[in-house]
Amino acid sequence: MDIIVNEELKAYIDPLTSDEHDALERSLLAEGCRDALVLWGNVLIDGHNRYGICMKHGLPFNTVQNTRFRTMEDVHLWMIEQHLGRRSVSDFQRGVLALRKKEILQARRQAQQARAARPPRPGAAQARDPRCAPCRRAGAVAPRERRRGRARRI
Repeated sequence: MDIIVNEELKAYIDPLTSDEHDALERSLLAEGCRDALVLWGNVLIDGHNRYGICMKHGLPFNTVQNTRFRTMEDVHLWMIEQHLGRRSVSDFQRGVLALRKKEILQARRQAQQARAARPPRPGAAQARDPRCAPCRRAGAVAPRERRRGRARRI
């Protein structure tokens, strides 16, 4: 499998300092890559630095698929949560990540509210009404029995 490095995702979280990168490189050379790289399909989500170092030195690594992502927003939120849980994140970085998370969640909330405020599509209510003609043709509900309060079992 060819792993795709999305530069936008790679840059989404602050890069390691040169000292942090050197320490990670020494650790990987001494102990190998213990933590699996996280992929979404072929796209690398977590482990950009480990991946680069492993490729540079020909070190083996494992990957794991995260199948819960549906959108790039899901990926961003997951990345934020992962980095907020790390000890090495500075207070400033925590603040930046928290603001990014707030913006994403706010945008999602606004989109949901906009969808809820839209008038229903013509015919959408009819499709859910068991008395509609297509439902009767499918045998879902017998209209006369329904009116008398008894639904026919199918």
